[in-house]
Amino acid sequence: MWCTDITEHPTNTGKVYCAAVLDVFTRKVVGWSIADHMRSELVVDALQMAIWTRQPAPGVIVHADRGAQYTSWIFGHRLRSAGLLGSMGRVASSVDNTMMESFWSTMQRELLDRRTWASREELAAGIFEWIEGFYNPHRRHSGLGYRSPNDFEDLHTTATAAA
Repeated sequence: MWCTDITEHPTNTGKVYCAAVLDVFTRKVVGWSIADHMRSELVVDALQMAIWTRQPAPGVIVHADRGAQYTSWIFGHRLRSAGLLGSMGRVASSVDNTMMESFWSTMQRELLDRRTWASREELAAGIFEWIEGFYNPHRRHSGLGYRSPNDFEDLHTTATAAA
């Protein structure tokens, strides 16, 4: 199962929008996209990255809120063409996508609110470095036995191969 959502953050030159796809089991960000808009392409690009990097088996569930980007024809079409199943939460409720909300809260505390961002490019680079250089490979999670998403995934993959 994957979950997905969008966040936004201001810079001196305008807002940056980030869509991310999180693997529920490993807490790893498996797909993400950054843009200066919130159109459907933003979430489709993040989903496409997740599909390329994970090569999911048909039937993987992708949970999102009921935002226009996630109810769009193009997002639904991309899900179906990859054999993925869409799942949506209730209207005006963030409680059923708490893992994504927790991820955004962590990114807010550990990256976004630590400074003022001069430009969209600077923030986009910061998000890239935080996800790929820190969050996935190094950030420890209590729910993963104080392992990083990459380490937890490696441990699980090794255990599965041994079985």
